[in-house]
Amino acid sequence: MSSELLTKARAYEAQHGDAIPAAERPAYHLTPYIGWMNDPNGFSLYKGKYHLFYQYFPYKTIWGPMHWGHAVSTDLLHWDYLPAALAPDAEYDKNGCFSGSAVEMNDGRQLLLYTGVRCEKQKDGGLRDVQTQCVAAGDGLDYEKYPCNPVLNEADLPAGFSRIDFRDPKLWMEPDGSYSAVAVSRTGDGSGAVLLFHSADGFDWHFVTVLDRCNNEYGKMWECPDFFELDGKQVLMLSVQEMQARGEMHGGFNALYLVGSYDPATHTFIREDVQMVDCGIDFYASQTLLSADGRRIMTAWMQTWADTEDKPKDCKLFGQTICPRELRLKDGKLIQTPIRELDALHGERVLHENVTIQQETALAGIGGRVADLTVWIQPGQEPYHSFTLKLAADETYCTTLTYTPYSSQLTLDRSRAGSRADIVHTRSCTVRRQDGALKLRILLDRNSVEVFVNDGEQTMTAWIYTPQSADGITFAADGTVQVTAVQYALNL
Repeated sequence: MSSELLTKARAYEAQHGDAIPAAERPAYHLTPYIGWMNDPNGFSLYKGKYHLFYQYFPYKTIWGPMHWGHAVSTDLLHWDYLPAALAPDAEYDKNGCFSGSAVEMNDGRQLLLYTGVRCEKQKDGGLRDVQTQCVAAGDGLDYEKYPCNPVLNEADLPAGFSRIDFRDPKLWMEPDGSYSAVAVSRTGDGSGAVLLFHSADGFDWHFVTVLDRCNNEYGKMWECPDFFELDGKQVLMLSVQEMQARGEMHGGFNALYLVGSYDPATHTFIREDVQMVDCGIDFYASQTLLSADGRRIMTAWMQTWADTEDKPKDCKLFGQTICPRELRLKDGKLIQTPIRELDALHGERVLHENVTIQQETALAGIGGRVADLTVWIQPGQEPYHSFTLKLAADETYCTTLTYTPYSSQLTLDRSRAGSRADIVHTRSCTVRRQDGALKLRILLDRNSVEVFVNDGEQTMTAWIYTPQSADGITFAADGTVQVTAVQYALNL
């Protein structure tokens, strides 16, 4: 049943969403229909179609009382907007419908499990958000909130865990038709932990165990957990607040994956390794699904909280998701590649083979702001000290990728991509291959750059707001390199 708040949101988006010209949206990355987007939610298959919900404030391009936006796709690249799915219209979620997940139920309905937020006055007079877990079920278009919400609250938490920070349930169906979910909560030491819950029917939930704890080792509060089997190992994926830089892991807001083993009989997860998901600037709040053909596919918010105020003036929408990625493990490390559906959109092909590059060079037909470009770099006859690839470039603007073979450092720099804000504009990673050769697959889509290093061993992601007229791509080396470049136009 649609509430007054949900009806208002749907009417607003119907009036204003279609008015945004297609050219103001990315060509193949999902944005909000209108207004603000942050975490992707409910990434799922339902009745043969992909559904993606997202935290949403339709009325302005700022974070506000969270609704759930909704879109549907058959290929994860072309999205049709559906009316908003949830609004903060109940006592238990009146201050926001926060992140959650979705699954197709045995009875044919789609179940949404999400965090409801209500603001509560504390004994010291301050106001804090109390977070509980809630469910709604529907037909893929309209959803009815469960009359007995919330289904998980502070009474379901172990002693010492926080009802203030208790959120982001990730739901899946077990082989026996029951349901499990992971969610996060802050522990007594001030840092996060991942908790496992179970339900026979999707509505009556109970606590099972604590799967893993931060112990103030990797950031403070953990968010947006995901827990899945991949290539014989178990992966626990997390977004992390207040991370201190350590090794290759950058500070601030980060996205990590923990690889280990899992015993479903005892619900014991044993952590073996911790790595970053993405080495770039803008990647957070990842969520995965299992496709009908068995692929583990990931989406994420192409943003970080530190730079949400840096947006185009008078923009009508803000926020986007990454191009969905297929995941696998190789030698215990995550491999990410663009979904294969993107290859089906390849149009005109431009190829340059074994071009000797030294001074800055443009290659005929290589350029543009919507493209799928792959570049192979091999050392030339003379040693090279650095290689630089300029993207979205003209005389004023550019975003660069610079590789220094002696340190194996690859640096993404968008400091000349139109921003006027004092925020992070560069990030580097150490490429695992160390023979001077490098392969980069680069997805360009109007306001974004996604880089896949050496067939997805590492990735680097960033938004850019360079004017669309800045569409040049050039190659340069300090020394000489041999470059092969192939670019596909995308038939969108």
